[in-house]
Amino acid sequence: MADSRGAIARLIEAFADLPGIGRRTAERLAYHVLNTPKEEALAFADAIRAVKENLRPCRTCFNLAEGDECTICRDPRRDASLLCVVEQVRDLLALEQAGSYRGLYHVLQGRVAPLEGKGADGLTLDALAARVAQGRFREIILGTTPNVEGDATALVVAQRLEGLPVELTRLARGLTVGASLEQANREMLVDAFAGRRKF
Repeated sequence: MADSRGAIARLIEAFADLPGIGRRTAERLAYHVLNTPKEEALAFADAIRAVKENLRPCRTCFNLAEGDECTICRDPRRDASLLCVVEQVRDLLALEQAGSYRGLYHVLQGRVAPLEGKGADGLTLDALAARVAQGRFREIILGTTPNVEGDATALVVAQRLEGLPVELTRLARGLTVGASLEQANREMLVDAFAGRRKF
């Protein structure tokens, strides 16, 4: 009996460690898993294992990929002259769900946040500059979050791409200042793309 209580306590703690999950919700989730048929619970565990074992950054854009390249980079129907630079994969996913953008992406894998001690060192700026230097893009869209850190990140990207023959634009401020792209609804993202302007 002690073992089962220990297992449930560990599961509750694991759920409680997830962002946005409080103790009560963690308990509900743990007991839901306990009451779920074994096959469904194990399928859930296998899905988590598959994500951790099979996904890696795309060699081109740093989106998540099950192989060397992600499905977006491999898609010949995308507009290969447009490149949207985003902070995280979740921002890319939010833009894809809106369905208003059909170009390519570059994921920085972070942002500049001086107050948190995060500079540009860990960002994928070298790979971005190398892609842009190839001269295939006519426009680079800075799709960073509309807040202080996002603006600082956009400025660092713009400085890094300075002198390259490409037009830099920034998503319009139809997005709420301080909100992340993943929190924006479809209409806000459509407006933001439609009203983008030079950076």
